[in-house]
Amino acid sequence: MKRYSAVVFDWDGTLMDSTHSIVSSIQGACRDLALPVPTDQEARWVIGLSLDSALYRVVPDLTAEQFPLFLDRYRAHFHQRDTQLRLFHGVPELLQGLKQQNVLLGVATGKSRVGLDRMLAAQQWQQHFDITRCADESFGKPHPGMLMDIMQALGLDPEQVVMVGDTTHDVQMAHNAGIDSLAVSYGAHDKPTLAESRPTAMLDSVGEMRDWLVQRVDASA
Repeated sequence: MKRYSAVVFDWDGTLMDSTHSIVSSIQGACRDLALPVPTDQEARWVIGLSLDSALYRVVPDLTAEQFPLFLDRYRAHFHQRDTQLRLFHGVPELLQGLKQQNVLLGVATGKSRVGLDRMLAAQQWQQHFDITRCADESFGKPHPGMLMDIMQALGLDPEQVVMVGDTTHDVQMAHNAGIDSLAVSYGAHDKPTLAESRPTAMLDSVGEMRDWLVQRVDASA
């Protein structure tokens, strides 16, 4: 069985239960600007992408002139909800357990640096991650740039790292970086969609993810 020295997590929909808030914020901004409102499924599909890439895909009628205002409205809607967001049940214990096994922990997210730092501070979880990378300081998913940055900074080879995420964008980023991927089906993308991206494994709950990881991490890292 392969042993991993580092686990890199996506944030929204993987560690934090924020999928509904993101979908509602996209839809709310569309209503504010009198743009066609995407369905829940359409809005969920772009979660994990950098915000600029996501918006042009899910709101194709959005013009370059409207883009800054749309971002303002999206953030206004999201910030109304973000103080109520919580990590998925079992995530704090999962992260603490991995740290106790001397596993290196990272985050690779489509959120902005400001957005991720805001969430980490609100949850008081900055100290639990050895490294974090955001789309606005590297490349957005599925480009492997964030994972390549993380591996270089930690001095690890691809076979020592696994990526955990809830979207096909996460899995494809892992493929592009040459690392294994663990897809979780409780987030933005459903099981049939995730299966099409061919993850190394796919699980349905935080508990199953914990059991899978603790058997495969290298405690001597």
